[in-house]
Amino acid sequence: MAEYQRHEPEKALLHQVVREQLAGFLSSAAHREQPTPRFIEQELRAFLRCGVLAHGFLRVHCDDCGHDRLVAFSCKRRGFCPSCGGRRMADTAAHLVDRVLPEVPVRQWVLTLPYPLRYRCAYDAKLASQVLRAFIRSLFAELRRRARGKWGFPAEQCGAVTFIQRFGSALNLNLHFHTLALDGVYLYALGHGQPPRFLPLPPPEPDEVARVLSGAARRIQRVVEARDADDDDSLARDEPLLALLASASLQTRIATGPHQDEPWRRLGDRVEPHESREAATDPEASDRVPQYGGMSLHADVAVPSRDRPRLERLCRYVARPPLASERLGERPDGTLTLRLKTRWRDGTTHILMERSELIERLVPLIPPPRAHQVRYHGVLAPGASLRDRILPSQPARPRDDEPTQGVSRSGQSATSDSQASPIPSSLSNEEPRPSGRSREPASPAAPDGPGQEPDGEPHATDVRAKAGRLRWAALLQRVFEVDALQCPRCGSTMRLIAAIEAPDVARRILEWLKLAARAPPLGTATDPCGGHSWLENDSFFDQSASCDEPSLP
Repeated sequence: MAEYQRHEPEKALLHQVVREQLAGFLSSAAHREQPTPRFIEQELRAFLRCGVLAHGFLRVHCDDCGHDRLVAFSCKRRGFCPSCGGRRMADTAAHLVDRVLPEVPVRQWVLTLPYPLRYRCAYDAKLASQVLRAFIRSLFAELRRRARGKWGFPAEQCGAVTFIQRFGSALNLNLHFHTLALDGVYLYALGHGQPPRFLPLPPPEPDEVARVLSGAARRIQRVVEARDADDDDSLARDEPLLALLASASLQTRIATGPHQDEPWRRLGDRVEPHESREAATDPEASDRVPQYGGMSLHADVAVPSRDRPRLERLCRYVARPPLASERLGERPDGTLTLRLKTRWRDGTTHILMERSELIERLVPLIPPPRAHQVRYHGVLAPGASLRDRILPSQPARPRDDEPTQGVSRSGQSATSDSQASPIPSSLSNEEPRPSGRSREPASPAAPDGPGQEPDGEPHATDVRAKAGRLRWAALLQRVFEVDALQCPRCGSTMRLIAAIEAPDVARRILEWLKLAARAPPLGTATDPCGGHSWLENDSFFDQSASCDEPSLP
C-alpha cells in the first residue's frame, strides 16, 4: 500500500482562502471592466494545483520492504507560494555560495526607492533595470575610488549579485534592491597564468555610503527625466487592475470593496513612536543609513571571507519568498491576520484583513513575466573575462537531468498498464517495465533565472561550469529537513520509478488508494448585478473544471 506525503510546510489556510476567493476576484474585476492579466491568473491557478495529487505526482519505491510513497507536483512559480519559494530560496543560495561567490568578504547594500519610483518600476522591467544599473555604477565607482586611495592601483574590477525584492513584511508592494557586493576589488593578473589578486577594503564610512547614494540618485534622476517624455501612466492605461492594486498596496490602503481607500487595519499594542523601543533601533532612523530624495541606503551587514554558512544564510534571507505560511492566521469570525516579522515603531504586530482582501494583497507581489529577479554584475556577470578564474572550486554535483532507471512517462507504459485494470501495475511490488523516452525527475522547484543549466551532458573540460543545481530530494532536505527518499519503514533509500502526469491515470491510482481523486472545487462567484453564479456561463471556468473531472479515453 502506498502512502501520500506532501513534504511541504502547512499552507492549508492560504490554499483554502485563495480557492474560495479566486472566482469572486476574477468576476469582480471583469464586472469593473478591469480584466485580470493572463500571467496573474495563471499564477493563481498554478498555486491551487500545487501539492494536489489529482494534478499529478511522483511514485517512489523501496526495494527492501516494498513500501510506496506518492509525492505531489509543485507549481514552481515565482510569486507567493511559500513551499516553492522556499525551495527556490535554498537552491539559489546554495548555487551562489558553492559556484558563484568567491571566498572573499561580501557586503550587503540595500537601496530603497521613493514611492512614485516603486510604482513605475513594479511593472516596467526596462526602467527597473536602468535604475539598478545606475546604482551599480555608483557603487562600483566608489569601490574603485576607495581602492585607488588605499592600494594605488588604477585598474580594478568589482563584482556583485542583486536580488530585486517586491515585498515588505506586511505583504505591501515595496520594490527595492538587495545587492551582495564583493567587499573589495580584483586586480588584473600581472603575469600570464596567474590568478587575479583580490584587494579587500575596510568597512565604508557614513560619508562614503552617502556618496554612493547621492551618486546613484543623480544617475537615477537622469534616467527618470529621459523617460518622462511620455508622461502618461501606461500601467493604468494598459492594465488598470494592476495599477489599482499596486497603488493601494503602496499606500497600505484597501483597494476594493465597501472599505475602499481606507487604511489597512492593524493590531497590536499601539504606542507613540518616541515610546517604542524599536524606534531607537530602526534602520531608517540611524545615522549610518543616509537619506536622499526619498531614497535610503543601508550597508552595515557584511560577511567575512571564510564564513560560508553565514553567507548562505544571508543569501537565503535576500532570496526568501514574500510569505511564510505560519505568519497567516485566522480569527474566530473568519477574518485573517498577518503577523509581522518585527513590531513596527507604533507597536503594530499584526495586519487584519477580510478573506476577500488576501488575493488583492498577493497580486502586486507577483513579478511580471520575462523579468529576472536576480542580476549579476561586474566580474560575476556571465560574460566577464575573469569570472572563470575567481569562481569557488567545488566538486561537481550529479546532474538532475541524468536518466533515472525505472522512471517512465504516464500515458506511455503507465497508461498502457492501467487500461487493462483499475489498479495499475505501477502500484504493485513487481519491477516496472519502462518504455518510451525517460524523463528527469519532476522537481517540485526547478530552478530558473540566471544560472539555469542547459540540457545535455557536461563537457569534460568544464564539468564545474556545466554541473546542475541541487537535486529535488536534496532541496527538500535542505529546506524542510525532510528526506523524501528515506523509507519510513526500514530507513532504506527509496528510488523514483514513475512520474504520473495523465489525469485519468492519476485518478485511477488515487481511487484505488482511497485518496482524494479530484482537486478541491473553486468557490462560486456571484454576479454583482444578477446574483447568479458566474461559473454557469463562463467557458474558462468550465475548462479549468475539466482538470478536476478528467474523462477516461
